[in-house]
Amino acid sequence: MLKGIRSPFVKYGILAVLIGVLGLLLLFLSVYFGGWGKLPDKKELSGFQYQRASEVYTADSVLIGKYYLYDRQPIAFGDFPQHLIDALVAIEDERFYDHSGVDYPSLIRVMFKTILMRDRSSGGGSTITQQLAKNLYPRRERKKSNLAVDKIKEMIIASRLENVFSKNEILAHYLNTVSFGDNTFGIESAALKFFDKRTKELSTEEAAVLVGMLKATYGYNPRVFPKISFVRRNLVLQSMVKNSFLSEEQRDSIAVIPLKLNYRKFDYDAGLAPYFREEVRKQLQKWTKAQQEKGNGYNIYTSGLKVYTTLNYKMQLMAEQAMRQHMKALQQNFEKGHGEKAPWRSNKKLIEKLVRRSRPYKKLIADGLEHKAAWDSLNQKRQMALTDWQGKKTVQASTIDSIRYYMKFLNTGSLGIDPRTGAIKTWIGGVDFKHFKYDHISQGKRQVGSTFKPILYTAALESGFSPCTYFSARQITYENLEDWSPGNSGNKDEAYLNYSMEEALSKSVNTVAVKVLEQTGIPSVIMQAKKMGITAKLPLLPSLALGTGEIGIEELAGAYASFVNNGRAVRPYLIKRITNHRDSVLETFKPHMMNQPAFSEQTRQVMIEMMKATIDRGTAARVRSTYKLTNDIAGKTGTTQNNKDAWFVAVTPNLVHVSWVGLDNHEIGFASTKVGQGANAALPLYALLQQKINAEPEFKKMARAKFKKTEPYILREMDCEPIKKDGFFKRLLKKPNKRKTKRYRN
Repeated sequence: MLKGIRSPFVKYGILAVLIGVLGLLLLFLSVYFGGWGKLPDKKELSGFQYQRASEVYTADSVLIGKYYLYDRQPIAFGDFPQHLIDALVAIEDERFYDHSGVDYPSLIRVMFKTILMRDRSSGGGSTITQQLAKNLYPRRERKKSNLAVDKIKEMIIASRLENVFSKNEILAHYLNTVSFGDNTFGIESAALKFFDKRTKELSTEEAAVLVGMLKATYGYNPRVFPKISFVRRNLVLQSMVKNSFLSEEQRDSIAVIPLKLNYRKFDYDAGLAPYFREEVRKQLQKWTKAQQEKGNGYNIYTSGLKVYTTLNYKMQLMAEQAMRQHMKALQQNFEKGHGEKAPWRSNKKLIEKLVRRSRPYKKLIADGLEHKAAWDSLNQKRQMALTDWQGKKTVQASTIDSIRYYMKFLNTGSLGIDPRTGAIKTWIGGVDFKHFKYDHISQGKRQVGSTFKPILYTAALESGFSPCTYFSARQITYENLEDWSPGNSGNKDEAYLNYSMEEALSKSVNTVAVKVLEQTGIPSVIMQAKKMGITAKLPLLPSLALGTGEIGIEELAGAYASFVNNGRAVRPYLIKRITNHRDSVLETFKPHMMNQPAFSEQTRQVMIEMMKATIDRGTAARVRSTYKLTNDIAGKTGTTQNNKDAWFVAVTPNLVHVSWVGLDNHEIGFASTKVGQGANAALPLYALLQQKINAEPEFKKMARAKFKKTEPYILREMDCEPIKKDGFFKRLLKKPNKRKTKRYRN
């Protein structure tokens, strides 16, 4: 063949081409037959599964979170708007509908320009199908020596994909797998992240922005480079004109629309209800583990589960706004109350104790350092960011400085439930999930203070006491209890006063509560608590009357629900149902409540009236006076010893709300009862939320709900003087400044 050719240059040129073609053919065959790794066959390609993010929805179907390894939410081809498909084909593969996976004319053009003319701007020549092949089977190595092999693999896989799937299916698979940067995969996740809308809702200009990112997900990221992204978007629009998908008039009108994002990052640490989402994740993990034991291979991060919760989106949003508003102001008052002698400034023993508890200190000790060396290391200052209610600030500080700084922060836990079912409507586990991961609802139990008294008084009524039974408020020293002498707030010795049960509860009189417990009996009160859903171990001590038992927020909310749920306590729950990605129901969760009423209907009505008095004229009166709430509300405040814990429980016909405020370090409390009492520190979390509920038309029914009418005979039975003063001769014989001493007899 080469004998008739005289020119050696032509002869050797042709020979080189033939050798090159033969080499390429041999390389192609070696790849095709698996010499460079097994290629997927048609069966494998037709059966591939996406890794799908699991999604968390509120009760009103608002997406609030995801659990994923790759943020991907595959959707069907029918959910893609036509202008999205047009934009993709126009800019990425204009002969998509004409080729069978490989666009050979385009490939030859690119090879000629790139290899011979060294024009790197000529593109890669890959079709959408080849890009899908690369998405499904990513290149393992980025070495240039493997480029030819990788390209051949993608061409072969692309041809097989074209034989397995229709063009529409290929487009759907591509748009569901392609990366959009920011750890986002697939068009649905990208639409939600950059524009907070579903793919089917994307406008032409929004679709062009996202399609324009595909060439360089970082370089054309509209969040990072909005101006460059704008130019790229309009280039996509021009390509749509070129391919007759848009008219020039349409392009001109769209091209002047400003680039406007509604960026929404599904961040584990941020966003709405992070503590709630973490608790959902924990419960979903338990569920998937149980399913795996049954042979169902569900995975929380890859199976695309949909979790529909009980949370109300708008109510949670308002609860978080109320929390930030109140806690910001309370933190200032708390620090001001402690002044220069604040424990985070002057209590060296406490500071050292907290440093010793810290992870950085424990790590240094585990690495072999002595205490002094570890302390010196942690005392080295460096640039760090510290956060408070004003935001972040960068300062020169040490790890010890950081520990001292954060030990002063008040924290909170608040929960709102539907008392009829236990469905959780709002959940705030702390002030800042990023810095304080500890959830005070799911993980915490604290002394509940006077919020235990309604349970105590319920037990007393059930044992036969009348709401008009009177108890002396005189302080007593119990000699058989190591001279324990519980007093009332302010240490006032009300030696001459006798309170009705209603008045004693509304004013939270400690001395009366202890006497009510003494006459009712500790076992009876604990049994009553169990009937109301309290499973926490309660102390068999008279201090139980003052709320020294440690109870979780969920249990307390469930117990209080019984007062508006026909005497039956509920168990708060947060997941309504779990479905697969096609919304086929996998499991439904039903409300759980006690089978039998925990007390009589008469007791229920009496307790509601007594707790209404707490709101109207008792320790929670600022609900009316300060916050001007006119709703039907019953409730109870609580403050524990040394002002360590502040509580408030609000009961309305359709909502039970429990709020706690304190510090994670039990060693620190409020400097004064004025600031640290439940009415000041915890009550506003509810009151501010209720104000917001009242202002929203969609919650009108909830805001206007009324308690069931109390029977007239019960109101007559409760119609007595709230306080009786001892008679003249009895007062004459008493020595008010001398405490009475006796033995506690229960």
